[in-house]
Amino acid sequence: MTIHGHTRVDNYYWLNQRENPEVLDYLKAENAYQEVMMKHTEPLQNQLFKEITGRIKQDDMSVPVKHKGYWYYSRYEEGMEYPLYCRKPVKNGDNPTVISSDVEKSSDEQILLNGYEMSKGYTFFDVGGYSISPDNSLIAYSIDTVSRRQYQIFIKEIATGKMYPEVIQNTSGNMVWANDNRTIFYSVKDESLRPYKIMRHEIGTDPSQDVEVYREDDATFCAFVSKTKSERYIVIILETTLTSEIRYIDADNPKGEFKVFYKRQHDLLYGVGHYGDYFYILTNADGAKNYKLMRTPVNATEKENWQEVLPHRDDVLIEDFDLFQDFMVIEERSKGLVNLRVMSHDGKTDYYINFGEPTYTVETSANPEFDTHLLRYVYTSMTTPASVYQYDMVKKTAELLKRQEIVGGYEPTDYVTERLYAPAKDGILVPISLVYKKGLVKNGDNPLVLFGYGSYGNSVDAYFSTARLSMLDRGFVWAIAHIRGGEEMGRWWYEDGKLLKKKNTFTDFIACAEYLVNQKFTNSKKMFAMGGSAGGLLVGAVANMAPQLFRGIIAQVPFVDVVTTMLDDTIPLTTGEYDEWGNPNEKEYYDYILSYSPYDNVEAKDYPAMLVTTGLHDSQVQYWEPAKWVAKLRELKTDDNPLYLRTEMDFGHGGASGRFEPYHEVAMEYAFMLDLLEK
Repeated sequence: MTIHGHTRVDNYYWLNQRENPEVLDYLKAENAYQEVMMKHTEPLQNQLFKEITGRIKQDDMSVPVKHKGYWYYSRYEEGMEYPLYCRKPVKNGDNPTVISSDVEKSSDEQILLNGYEMSKGYTFFDVGGYSISPDNSLIAYSIDTVSRRQYQIFIKEIATGKMYPEVIQNTSGNMVWANDNRTIFYSVKDESLRPYKIMRHEIGTDPSQDVEVYREDDATFCAFVSKTKSERYIVIILETTLTSEIRYIDADNPKGEFKVFYKRQHDLLYGVGHYGDYFYILTNADGAKNYKLMRTPVNATEKENWQEVLPHRDDVLIEDFDLFQDFMVIEERSKGLVNLRVMSHDGKTDYYINFGEPTYTVETSANPEFDTHLLRYVYTSMTTPASVYQYDMVKKTAELLKRQEIVGGYEPTDYVTERLYAPAKDGILVPISLVYKKGLVKNGDNPLVLFGYGSYGNSVDAYFSTARLSMLDRGFVWAIAHIRGGEEMGRWWYEDGKLLKKKNTFTDFIACAEYLVNQKFTNSKKMFAMGGSAGGLLVGAVANMAPQLFRGIIAQVPFVDVVTTMLDDTIPLTTGEYDEWGNPNEKEYYDYILSYSPYDNVEAKDYPAMLVTTGLHDSQVQYWEPAKWVAKLRELKTDDNPLYLRTEMDFGHGGASGRFEPYHEVAMEYAFMLDLLEK
């Protein structure tokens, strides 16, 4: 392959033939090799799987959410991989905890979707989403049974269970109702799986007659549809990494013409919400790198009418907002942590909710109603299981509605969480969140997993994991490196880890690993690197740059053949990601990407032990990237360390579906690490 006067030879390019029997046989042979070589760990894998799934409450349910006269919730029955999606009419005096306690003896429960029954006959099953018609009588929902994130939309009458005959194919999975209870809008995918057009469907009609209301011809943009919380407007969201545009219509007039809210402008991002006489706008306009909150009258959306509600601040990133009748709640990120700020519309109230832990994650939850002083949010930390709170914004009091139950018991005080800062090669301090069992001695001899991601501005916050307890109880330290490329420290943190600064992501991770060794948490014989997707790119690049630091690497669905993929605009996601990685059709970006692309930089040297996982139907990172990478590593590496490729032949980017099934892969990964420590 020649471009910019430079030629690359790819000996394993032939692996990209998904339908070729020889390719499938090759992948199956790799699976067989992995199974034989890890056969002796099967008792340990089974033990880990039983441990992990044994902590999960079998007959569990979500906290009910009230909306338009009903409580909505999902619940599992014993042994079910998939939930029942349900609702109950609201009665006077109801509260979520009462609903949760009496649902089993309820006679007025309506089962909207029975995931257990619907999944029968499918190896993979996923409900992409569902939407209830404004009059509460119909449900539209989307299903993926292939794991390519191409969803079919179905429509059902709730009271009778009657299915409408039409099935809408090849959608992104999201849909919204117009207020006439007969019209839905949805987005369709093109051959590269990009959501590129918005369609209008009238129930009871043939989908072939659906009307195209918008088509996005710029291959770098994706198109989605949503509805404002007020249910007043239907919104088309057009977005790429650096630019967005919104179009909208009155939800009472589904056949109206969509208006442009503000015409797209390169490097200008914005999102909108609606309340009363105003649209509220979260935007980076006018140099507001960390975003600011604006508002404008609903009949005057031109930018000159935007009024400032919350100004831009250099040290605070505004991530999201939610609107209520008397209050607005702002999600802000400062010093790597999310804070919830409560402000009244009249300006008389302005305060932050206090959470009291050194490292945690919090986000607003389902809050579909305006006329309430109660805010629902979810809080978790590396020692605190996911906890749903109801917060009274007037009284400033929080009520715990539900904490994730750990079967067999769990005591948070048995574990310790810390926040550290590792100096990067340029002097920047990189946060690390870590957790370990109380009593652990920092003698430099503990096994440790260092997890990272560092792309797309996605922040990896400190979160609780029931599965992780199996490793903590075996003496592991679990650390999350909050490296550049995420947004943990603000928008600049993201911009300092993308495009021509991408290598900061990798050197930050290496700096975190070195710091943890220096602080006597672990050593290079007992440290493991783990990352998935773009995090797989991270650990792949680090494997080339600093292989001596790690005993083993787990690369989940890794994006490792960066140059070839970004030069192929027929592959899903490629064109929309030029703003993330750069367009290698331009020589400057080609040279830079080539300098770190894991596949292109494999060389004859010792590498850590590696377990690489992928899915044949992966729509985000094509299976052949990890397959080729492993083949090239086998060819060139000079060590005798294990190297395994595991391809899930029935699954895609997210792995197995269901409640318990995904933990087979987790158990395999854990057993891989524990086995290496025995050698």
